[in-house]
Amino acid sequence: MSDRPAIRQLDATTIERIAAGEVVERPASVVKELVENSIDADATRITVAVERGGKDGIKITDDGVGMSRDDVELAIQKHTTSKIRDVSDLEAGIGTLGFRGEALHVIGAVSRLSIRTKPRGGDTGTELRYEGGSVEHVKPAGCPAGTTIEVEDLFFNTPARKKYLKQDGTEFAHVNAVVTQYALANPDIAVTLTHNDREVFSTTGQGSLEATILSVYGREVASSMMAVEQVPPGPLADLSGVVSHPETTRSSSEYVSTYVNGRYVTSKPVRNAVVEAYGSQIAPDRYPFAVLFLDVPADTVDVNVHPRKMEVRFGDDAAVHDQVKHAVEGVLMREGLVRTSAPRGRSAPEQTEIVPETEREEATEEAAADATDEPSTSISHPATRRRTRRHSDSRPERRRRSRPAAASRPSAEQPSESEEVANQPQPTPETAQGKTQHKNPEPRRKFRSQPEQQTLTGEPTSEETGYDRLPSLRVLGQISDTYIVAETPDGMVLVDQHAADERVNYERLKQQFLGDVPAQELATPVALELTAREAELFSAYREALAELGFEATLEAERMVELTAVPAVVAGAADPALLRDVLSEFVSAERPAETVDAVREHLLGDLACYPSITGNTSLTEGSVVDLLAALDACENPYACPHGRPVIIEFSREEIESRFERDYPGHAGRRAE
Repeated sequence: MSDRPAIRQLDATTIERIAAGEVVERPASVVKELVENSIDADATRITVAVERGGKDGIKITDDGVGMSRDDVELAIQKHTTSKIRDVSDLEAGIGTLGFRGEALHVIGAVSRLSIRTKPRGGDTGTELRYEGGSVEHVKPAGCPAGTTIEVEDLFFNTPARKKYLKQDGTEFAHVNAVVTQYALANPDIAVTLTHNDREVFSTTGQGSLEATILSVYGREVASSMMAVEQVPPGPLADLSGVVSHPETTRSSSEYVSTYVNGRYVTSKPVRNAVVEAYGSQIAPDRYPFAVLFLDVPADTVDVNVHPRKMEVRFGDDAAVHDQVKHAVEGVLMREGLVRTSAPRGRSAPEQTEIVPETEREEATEEAAADATDEPSTSISHPATRRRTRRHSDSRPERRRRSRPAAASRPSAEQPSESEEVANQPQPTPETAQGKTQHKNPEPRRKFRSQPEQQTLTGEPTSEETGYDRLPSLRVLGQISDTYIVAETPDGMVLVDQHAADERVNYERLKQQFLGDVPAQELATPVALELTAREAELFSAYREALAELGFEATLEAERMVELTAVPAVVAGAADPALLRDVLSEFVSAERPAETVDAVREHLLGDLACYPSITGNTSLTEGSVVDLLAALDACENPYACPHGRPVIIEFSREEIESRFERDYPGHAGRRAE
């Protein structure tokens, strides 16, 4: 008898619950579908009220066109809609937010759903109760024009899905994000959001985007926004909106809001274009605020890509990317914020180092001696140069934080002012007397000879250094002032100096964070304005913040007064770090709902800021110190964010790349 399972037709109930998963993943999915219906119904006022993040209840009320009894009975059936007629409407382009005719049907399949509605100008309203895919009753009801939909016991009949819902604060953060996006997209609609009977935000509905931003993001963000006024040529028929000053950023990309023909979408080409436009004005792990409206001909964009309608496909993604990027660059140029080597919007000139006279003379002599050597190569030995990171690094500044005292790293010498002297041709006695030399110039060589390794005091070092966790290493030099090159008994390794220093700093900070985290009181309390989302997160995670060492109280108008920070970061943390820590609990990129997980992310980020960057020339002593500190780490092979610290090339791999393993080669001299 065969053990092969039989193929069978699923019953209707199972099909409905599976299909519901395509539209309803969590409470925020329900809110999204119902708010879209309200907007399509020509509402001028929408109220969204949720309990426990939407797990216990969702109620959405609008003053839209409403429905008759016949309409509402039809609306809960599968694939019924007033927004399209057939496939020709899909091909011509969709002008409404909803169009599949699934929302009410699939929401009702996994919840207890009630609808009270009355058409504009109608005499009688209707109440319909729909539970688990079955109509419980339909009856007349007294209600104002418009529609009120209540969703209770979401996933009551699909316990497996309900089990995977997150904490109340996390679920509400997703609801908040959805309502915020539609409020920003529709400043002419008055939108109110409440959570557990407490108002989170309310917009005026008077058509002002600025006023709407003020309501949902607060005064600090609203005052930093700059209007997009000039649209370069491209596939977009129009582009409008606002972007923030480079100093106003967050650690999450969710504040880059993009709308295509009025529909909120997550478009990677557009988001990347916005971030790229800022260039080095913001750090790589920061994102600006943006509210951008893209208008394209309906037949040149596909919104039917995903069941949740969160993604769109442009006819020419690259062209849209370039058009958006140039438009945002134009805003920054207009405001005088695009400058080379001016990280995060600041334009402070590079500081001039003051060098004692004796050191200046030594540096000049050393530079003059170096000028007779061959030209500099792509691989340089640390002992041959004595310069380090300049005040204005080519890598954008991570954040404006001073370096933690505990997260010290090997120090390198300051840059010498005589570097330019070293690059100038030095006069010889012959040229000084006006004589001309006719010697053939020495051919330019690609690699320099390997000098003897020395310490900072000039003493020769041992050729090989033994370690406990790392292999024995003989340092050869640096590549691009970013990677340490070293020979091992079995081949060679490249060490990413930034990732290595980041790992060292992380483990030092982690050691200090063990056990109870002492909080250090600030000399003067710091007031921070939060967005509506951040303020709600603060209320949900206040105790967790206290466990991390942040002591703060929520004041009126979404203002937080911060009185203490974790002692281990007291010397390094910008008080605004509190906002980033809040976001870690519900981050879409890497959700971390436990205090321990957030602590790991926090320490990883803090370890990054003071670490040696790329494009930093190191002296021999600092290389040795860095490798010794790395060897003492519990895990020297990966940075806190998971990137590799060391890449190894075995002797066999090297010989294979040079084809020294071909047949018959073993009998020849390998030179």
